[in-house]
Amino acid sequence: MRYLGLDLGTRTLGISISDTTKTIASALKTIRFNENDYDSIIDEIGKIISDYQISKIVLGFPKNMNNTVGERGVTTIQFQEKLINTFGIDVVLQDERLTTVEATKYMLEADVSRKNRKKKIDSVAANIILQTYLDKEKGGKL
Repeated sequence: MRYLGLDLGTRTLGISISDTTKTIASALKTIRFNENDYDSIIDEIGKIISDYQISKIVLGFPKNMNNTVGERGVTTIQFQEKLINTFGIDVVLQDERLTTVEATKYMLEADVSRKNRKKKIDSVAANIILQTYLDKEKGGKL
């Protein structure tokens, strides 16, 4: 069984996946969709859950820097509920503040071109979200 990491945007969904030991996260892909059309990505998520035997989803939770929940956070909670109701598996929220900044920094350090950064930013951010969760879980801090 593995965990799935998701970074939900208004037009993209970054996806990462853990190894079977739930120790290492790896970027998997980015799904592009029409703005705010979250229903259109449910089938593809379901296929990933089935193909990789996913036991838990870690969904990035965009909180404001002052720790409040804004409009994007509310949308994320609604998407969390949709995932739980559709797939019947645990969906946990993981604070994702500054993950896109961190992902950009990693890719700049790796000398990834601007064009490729744009293509990969969401899956790399999903990877950071999932890896952060895995590290906390292994450390017993959840």
